[in-house]
Amino acid sequence: MAEMLRGRGPRTRSELIALTGLSRPTVGGALADLRKAGLVTEELGLPSGGRPAGVFRLTRKAGLAVGVDIGRRHVRVAVADLGHEILADQAIRLEQDADDHPHVALDLAVHQVDSVLAAIHGSREEVVGVGLGIPAPVTLQGRIGSPTLLPAWAELLPEKELTERLGGLNVRVDNDANLGALAEHTWGAGRDCADLVYVKIATGIGAGIVLDGRLYRGSAGTAGELGHVTLDASGPICRCGNRGCLELSAGGRALLAQAGLRDLDELSEKAAMGDPSCRRLLLDAGRHLGIALGGLLNLINPDRIVVGEFGSLKNSTELLLEPVRRGLAETAMAAAVDSVEVVQAHLGERAASLGGVALALGVDRY
Repeated sequence: MAEMLRGRGPRTRSELIALTGLSRPTVGGALADLRKAGLVTEELGLPSGGRPAGVFRLTRKAGLAVGVDIGRRHVRVAVADLGHEILADQAIRLEQDADDHPHVALDLAVHQVDSVLAAIHGSREEVVGVGLGIPAPVTLQGRIGSPTLLPAWAELLPEKELTERLGGLNVRVDNDANLGALAEHTWGAGRDCADLVYVKIATGIGAGIVLDGRLYRGSAGTAGELGHVTLDASGPICRCGNRGCLELSAGGRALLAQAGLRDLDELSEKAAMGDPSCRRLLLDAGRHLGIALGGLLNLINPDRIVVGEFGSLKNSTELLLEPVRRGLAETAMAAAVDSVEVVQAHLGERAASLGGVALALGVDRY
């Protein structure tokens, strides 16, 4: 019962009966035992025409879940209780590029975990799981799925490295776009959606796919590498070894090189303020993104495409949405285009760290 509440979040007694397949007396007895131990509390849910039903959720006494997002120039850590309440979320900026200095990034991640736990008067002893997100495909065995994308990380097992640094805590690792999809599906723009694609646009481009309410990783664990969909088979060579990948025209590295800038926040701010060249770059990037997504739309026909935050300003992400829709119309079947929603993500820069929390909670297993 505790595992079901941990993975599914707060539930009514009737929902728990349906989810577990257990009888009402058995569920009632399990909940009574958990309440007696102080691990579960009952709260009144929102009324829906009749008497509000009691909602059961795990308390902080049951433990804490930690999410860690290591990006190229940041480490962000989020902490929640096992009742799905986010207690803290903090980020630090890295002086050294995490792509090239994995051990430095991992050491700083541990420092940030301890700092955020201290801020809520917590400790490692309360932590039951840690979810780690990194900006590269991760195989089901926990290895970097394409070593050329993060060569300095190629020989590392990120899960093992962080587990050892955290004194043996249980760590699970996944691609940051997968974690963004998991977070938006659990708490954000995809909460009421069974089939969705989450798109992360940063230094590179990635996608997380949710099908029938479950995170889809593929046979090797590397599904969703949208940035390495080929747009031009005769185009320039990408860092992955193929030619003409989407990242070369719409990824952060390419956009910054064309704009002559060093920071995506600066690019997004300039675009939002009306700079014509920066706006043009984002409009073209959105269309290319839509063209690449069109094939995915034809294949899996999702309900919703959730576009993650680009840079520091909401307005810059909004600039991408209409060009994405136009790109979709160029490459996807009309019925699929008409039925899909293209929306902005709700969780912004927190998506991957909150997705790490969801991974630690085991949301992807239910």
